[in-house]
Amino acid sequence: MKITKVKLGILSVPLRVPFKTALRSVDSIEDVIVEIHTDTGNIGYGEAPPTGAITGETTGSIVAAFKDHINKTIIGRDIDDFENLLIDLNKCIVKNTSAKAACDMAIWDLYGQLYKIPVHKLLGSSRKKIQTDITISVNSPKEMAQDAICAVNKGYDVLKVKVGVNPNLDVDRLLEIRKAVGKKPMIRIDANQAWTPKEAVRILDKMEDKLIDLELVEQPVIFHDLEGLKYVTDNSCVPVLADESVFSPEDALEIVKMKAADMINIKLMKCGGIYNALKITSLAELAGIECMIGCMLEAKISVNAAVHLACAKQIITKFDLDGPILCTEDPIVGGSIFNEKDILVSNDYGLGIKRLEGIKYLD
Repeated sequence: MKITKVKLGILSVPLRVPFKTALRSVDSIEDVIVEIHTDTGNIGYGEAPPTGAITGETTGSIVAAFKDHINKTIIGRDIDDFENLLIDLNKCIVKNTSAKAACDMAIWDLYGQLYKIPVHKLLGSSRKKIQTDITISVNSPKEMAQDAICAVNKGYDVLKVKVGVNPNLDVDRLLEIRKAVGKKPMIRIDANQAWTPKEAVRILDKMEDKLIDLELVEQPVIFHDLEGLKYVTDNSCVPVLADESVFSPEDALEIVKMKAADMINIKLMKCGGIYNALKITSLAELAGIECMIGCMLEAKISVNAAVHLACAKQIITKFDLDGPILCTEDPIVGGSIFNEKDILVSNDYGLGIKRLEGIKYLD
């Protein structure tokens, strides 16, 4: 099975409601879609969101990474030359992790198709279904409380609440939500790097004093401030999850060595795909550190790849894979089944994607 060509396109899907964090506000998903074609007629599918505020990538940079670097590296290569292919993919251009992730997952998709096995079984297959949290975007306290009520009414029992826009309001936001939904739903918060270390500890202490009962706080400080992240971890009773601070296995190793966080959030778009994500899970297993698997604002192709990894590795204990659920429609035929919080992994060969609808292909 040899790679013959790469097709790129744009997937555009409106969101149910605007997605708002401390870093950005988004009304729709506008992702680059990757199709890797082979001489056997098999197609591998990948997806890359242009999340400039986090990865530094734009639609133009993702397309350029493929046309100027990735395509030259993979076209003409045999899928069975699997590890060499993935090693060369990672070497062909620095950074550009989302572009690499889109290619990586398409190669895994084809490898599974070649040997007629689902990717999650290639990786280990520890479970067949998972349950995701749901994101509550940052807004006024009352609006966020109403959104939380709607989520709980749909069956969600884990809420991921965005904070960090006007930190003085963050305690009020969480108080309103906890009052609205009661004690039963689990609440995790994501500051998206918005606080200083001392500010984070002060806010988290207030939330604990108010009996908000948080499961964890995600990336409370700027990504490069590992000492600040460690300060929060050491001085707050709320467990700390490192997200934007972990873009690579090397980053994860530094977090572990410094004991800078209690948990690690794996995102394929940050680390460059499944190949590198597996290195992070192995490191986490050795260190005894639980992982969350998350996503950017992505549609089903890339989140489906994350589901396969999530269903393979026991060290991944928390799931933030609500991207497809936030969309108004699903133009992806095949793959894992997303039914609000319940996600059932696909047992079709590879990643299970059958075809795409409504894609605007690029020249």
